[in-house]
Amino acid sequence: MLSGLLLVPLLVFMPEKGLWTRWRRRRQNMLRVWMEDALKALYNCEYKGISCDVGGLAGRLGISQDRVLQVLQKLRDQSLVKTEGEQVLLTRLGRSYALRIIRIHRIWESYLANETGMAETDWHRLADLREHELSMEEVNALAGRLGNPVFDPHGDPIPSATGELPRPKGMPLRDLPEGKEGIIIHLEDEPPEVYAQLVAMGLYPGMVVRMLEKDDKRLRFEAHGEELLLAPLLSSNVTVRALEEEDRVFDAGLSLLEVPLGEEVEVAGISRACRGQQRRRLMDLGIVRGNHIKPLFRAPGGEPTAYDVLGASIALREEQAKHIFVKRIQNDK
Repeated sequence: MLSGLLLVPLLVFMPEKGLWTRWRRRRQNMLRVWMEDALKALYNCEYKGISCDVGGLAGRLGISQDRVLQVLQKLRDQSLVKTEGEQVLLTRLGRSYALRIIRIHRIWESYLANETGMAETDWHRLADLREHELSMEEVNALAGRLGNPVFDPHGDPIPSATGELPRPKGMPLRDLPEGKEGIIIHLEDEPPEVYAQLVAMGLYPGMVVRMLEKDDKRLRFEAHGEELLLAPLLSSNVTVRALEEEDRVFDAGLSLLEVPLGEEVEVAGISRACRGQQRRRLMDLGIVRGNHIKPLFRAPGGEPTAYDVLGASIALREEQAKHIFVKRIQNDK
């Protein structure tokens, strides 16, 4: 019994592996995560021209105001933030730190989008976890593997290795005039519930849209020949810019899903919404610009559909076919 009693404080206070040591390490790590999240939130407010006080920061971080005050004190001690009245502002050092975290986050989102089969609604959440674990050396190496992307999959600019970030461009979807076309350049991924709704509607950066009608209650717009409705409040999470001629390369064209059985068409390209492993698989099957493709027959349940590509038969689901854009072959005879 005595040996058992002596074992308890040993398990609690043992260096490195004791329960007390592990609890303190977890607490310190959580505080560091809150500090980095606060820096990132403050930079995003600064980038968008929005002021941020303690209450606003608590709401963005999902923690109490008392906890925010503790976090801010730590940030002030390290000269990362300052206050002017009720407003919390980044110092030059804090801004540099925030850009480093944002670069890690957006590079990791790009990795998840282009190199894994993760659902796009999970990219932001998983990147939120990894941004606190990866070093800049690891992230810069990963960026090199990905071809040093300039934008993440949501259309957000990625800070360069030297901490440079372009100013925001474009306008909210609600500001697109009726009858005018635009191209989506950014989908805001927070809050996640709104982002999931935008994804479910099939919206993505690079999509061409045309505003049909708008009022205080709804926006009615067209994308890929389909009419969509969106509340004006949610439309602020969609950023567009004026359409240029090169934007029409294929995303404003005909999808393979619309081609009737037996008609041979020419591949114009693959939608920008199709990424990573799925995109590479389609290209490996011969779905590349200029190749001909012809729907042969559909399965009794409606899918998959068999297609002829370069003399070989391949099967594609509707989810895959809708991302393939084609053009009809002109018959000169």
